[in-house]
Amino acid sequence: MKIQERTGAGAGRSTAPAQPSVGDRLPTPPRERKPALAALAVLLILVGALGVTMLVLQVGNRVEVVKVTKEIQAGESVGNNVTSVMVAADDSINYVTWDQLATLRTLKAKSTIYRDTIVMGQMFAKKASLPAGKVSVGLALKEGTYPADIKGGDLVSAYRVSSTGSSSNSSESNSGSGGTSSSGGALVDDARVERVVANDDATVSTGNLSITVLVDQADAAALTSAAAANQVAIVRVPGN
Repeated sequence: MKIQERTGAGAGRSTAPAQPSVGDRLPTPPRERKPALAALAVLLILVGALGVTMLVLQVGNRVEVVKVTKEIQAGESVGNNVTSVMVAADDSINYVTWDQLATLRTLKAKSTIYRDTIVMGQMFAKKASLPAGKVSVGLALKEGTYPADIKGGDLVSAYRVSSTGSSSNSSESNSGSGGTSSSGGALVDDARVERVVANDDATVSTGNLSITVLVDQADAAALTSAAAANQVAIVRVPGN
């Protein structure tokens, strides 16, 4: 009897296949890998990192150089008129570095060096030299015979003037009694001012000025002759 009951119970069961439960997911196809895109992404990351590294290196690759704080005339040393500044290193530029300052002070400026100029080696030499065909002439000028704001580097013309300024004396000079005429052409058309020194007394300002000008050698004789007689006046001309 027990065997028949089990057989009858088994006969009543469904033979349909079991359905998957609601929570189970259907299998998905494997993802397609793209190695080329992955390699490109890695390459872009490396290039970006390299660019940042190069930028940091360039910003940090700076050098301490010399800058003048006061105008240096031709033939002068920088003295203490200098300060240090940081600039980007460049092998193509002949900077004078701050650690070369002691050597720089033993050299002379070849020409006028203006304030706030970054110093380069070619601006200085052991001895001040003059361009070919040029000479330096010193002039002692009285107040009123030069521009008030004259400075090194200015281009000027030099004229012979009467030592008295009176019309009678000027007429006598024109007749040949002294050779000092208040009119006529310039002794020198284009002299370059090299150095300016005020001759002021410690207590009284005299207004006198000593300057050194660079002129053609052919003009030196006439200019020095007039300068010896205190008969020179200068004016600034275009071309500075």
